[in-house]
Amino acid sequence: MHTDSIRFVLSSDLLFNYTDNNGAYILQIGSNLTTQLKSKNLKSIYFFIGNVNLIRSKDEDFQNSYFLHGRYNYKFTKVVRFEAFVQNQNNQKLTISERNLLGVGLRLKLFSKDGSLAYLGNSYIYEVESVASSDQKFYNHRNSSYLSLNQHFKKFNLDLTGTLYFQPLYDNIGNHRILSQFKAQMPLTKRISFSALYNYAVINFNSELEDNRSSNVSFGFTLNL
Repeated sequence: MHTDSIRFVLSSDLLFNYTDNNGAYILQIGSNLTTQLKSKNLKSIYFFIGNVNLIRSKDEDFQNSYFLHGRYNYKFTKVVRFEAFVQNQNNQKLTISERNLLGVGLRLKLFSKDGSLAYLGNSYIYEVESVASSDQKFYNHRNSSYLSLNQHFKKFNLDLTGTLYFQPLYDNIGNHRILSQFKAQMPLTKRISFSALYNYAVINFNSELEDNRSSNVSFGFTLNL
């Protein structure tokens, strides 16, 4: 969340829908919360993001997942930042149903000019992955590299953000994740913005486990405090 000297920021959105036709129902719940706190000297950043998604019918769940991520960022210089993070996620529709991880690394600012920002990050991750269908658990040492691009169009008051991750195992590069997220946000008022979000993930296990692909597109309104 690029907020310059603003120390506290919170944004949230909520979706709820319930439809029942002669006993055949669809329940949909979606919630996202993102908050950030900066220290007085603006060198330390505490960041948290969480979301829950549920689409349920009488016979099955089409989506059932949650994601929690906390991150600490410390600014050494104008270019170099230290990062440490913890994460817990659960998705009953994927091969790996639950993932817990800890990570540390560095984040580099590649450039910042005329509303354009670019960051490159690299981290070490220790993770525990669980397969609900077989009670298997995997204890992994993984690398995470990412490129993040941000562009603000002052004329249209439009913000575009794109982030691409590559996360292979150190001892088996064929076991990797490619994750991407693209977001567009345009303020409608001081507190409310229209936003569009696209997530795409490819997870290759390079083993007997079934590879996963998932994508999600969402449009909505975001409350900013």
